[in-house]
Amino acid sequence: MTTDRAVTEPGGIAGTATIVADIAIVGGGLAGSLAAAVLARAGHRVALVDKRAVHPDEFRVEKIGGQQLEMFRKLGFLDALANVACRYDQVLNIREGKVVDVSIGRAYGLPYANLVAMARSQLPDPSSLIVDEVTAISCSDDVQHIELASGKRLDARLVVLATGMASALGYKLGIRRRVLAERHSVSFGFTIARKDGAPFDFEALTCYGERTADGIDYLSLFPVPSGMRANLFMFRDPTDPIMRELRREPEATVLRLLPGLWPYLGDFRVTDKVQNWVMDLTMVEGHLQPGIVLIGDAFQTNCPAAGTGVARLLVDVDRLCTEYAPRWLASAGMGSEKISQFYSDPDKVAADQQSLKMARFREALTSRSDIGWDVRRRLHFLRRSLTHRVDQMNPGWLGRVRGALRA
Repeated sequence: MTTDRAVTEPGGIAGTATIVADIAIVGGGLAGSLAAAVLARAGHRVALVDKRAVHPDEFRVEKIGGQQLEMFRKLGFLDALANVACRYDQVLNIREGKVVDVSIGRAYGLPYANLVAMARSQLPDPSSLIVDEVTAISCSDDVQHIELASGKRLDARLVVLATGMASALGYKLGIRRRVLAERHSVSFGFTIARKDGAPFDFEALTCYGERTADGIDYLSLFPVPSGMRANLFMFRDPTDPIMRELRREPEATVLRLLPGLWPYLGDFRVTDKVQNWVMDLTMVEGHLQPGIVLIGDAFQTNCPAAGTGVARLLVDVDRLCTEYAPRWLASAGMGSEKISQFYSDPDKVAADQQSLKMARFREALTSRSDIGWDVRRRLHFLRRSLTHRVDQMNPGWLGRVRGALRA
């Protein structure tokens, strides 16, 4: 059951004090913008509220690949993604200057702001985006009331909170964020180019850390529209002086930490500002409330090195927007018993648990120096290297084996 369309539509709100929609999405980053597009294309009246008409240049998700592409295809965004991103199909993986293996598979690189802009461009009606700031939310078993900084009010049957790690609104609702691992990881992002202007001799490259004491998981190099992008993932104290060195002298510091990179990069320079991000692993409590549901980082954060954040986000968008929200709107009420169905969805629960599992695994594989993890680390890279060598001698065998196992 949807709201009577005689009531004010989000697309025609210029002079109104109250906006009425089926679903209000608070937060116009990737999660919120994708959710808004999926729901609006299905015919639901959506109000996407964000205080910025154009998302700023933030250091967040910058590459999409693997199973994430299947989710983008399922949700109908893959062609739009391909039109604004740089495609690459091969990643050279190295450690201590030696080739570990080569990853084959389509992937795309692009700035996060462009990714958000792509998602917003898929809204059937651009005026569904309301540029305003939410100051308060009042929830009930029936209609949810949202107060905006402009003085307007937004009424909706369901509120989707997609505000990332910003917790002020959730805090007002009694939702708390529990820290699972404080300052779990540090990520750096910057763009590089060869000093002689020549292209690099690889499509994309991943260089894994060489010493556990350095706390480096890996450096990922991949193409974006502006050049060759670098993402460095570390498990190290954010107050360590090395963090300042990476910002001030990134070229020399990267080569000192990863000397095996030199033969592949040669003389290179960083062409833009070095950005960095410190990530806490957190999840929320007190979130099961009538009329409101949390998705993406608003519900649980992820380790960037594990690469599970976008996958989790896409599962949230898929399950909520294609399964639960349409079903909830088809009947009266929006009580906690409905909302709980999403939080207990098996696919969502599995994605959340896998994200935390991979976060802990990447940290241990990178930093643990005890004998057990040292052996495990050596076996991990040895297995990959041997598999790669066998595949070189008998091209395609690995793909055939994987295909047989899936059959």
